[in-house]
Amino acid sequence: MTDTIIEAQNERLKSIVFQLNNEEYALPVSYVGGIETMLPITRVPGVPKYVKGVFNLRGVVTPIIDLRERFELSNYKNTKSTRIIILQIKDVEVGLIVDAAYDVVDIPKNAIEPSPEVIGSVQVDYIHGVAKLNDRLLILLDMDRVLNIVESKDQYSTES
Repeated sequence: MTDTIIEAQNERLKSIVFQLNNEEYALPVSYVGGIETMLPITRVPGVPKYVKGVFNLRGVVTPIIDLRERFELSNYKNTKSTRIIILQIKDVEVGLIVDAAYDVVDIPKNAIEPSPEVIGSVQVDYIHGVAKLNDRLLILLDMDRVLNIVESKDQYSTES
């Protein structure tokens, strides 16, 4: 093997693992600005149902998206484990409501496979791939598609 192949096999993707509907998902840590417990959310009229509203986090008004509703999963009552993952992607800050966020893992890039045709009830368009990590399968999300970044920049901007 050449040095380049060995280097490529040793590359790892540091990711935060979170749970939705008893499934494990992963996001690159580079997107994550923080993880918060549930905070009061102010409703905003005229936004999609999965946008729960906004909250003020350290002086920044941040839109909050319920990933369960975005993925059209069953309703779920918030618990002590419910978290809001704050993401910063392409100059957009957004919070994602998830059932739990509990782990940071290093995923070898060679353990990531392209997304299969069907994964549960989450649309395949939202999935970047699936990582096999020991006895776990982690669904890697394509956050640009989940957030629909072009739309979100226009719709949820706090600038006048």
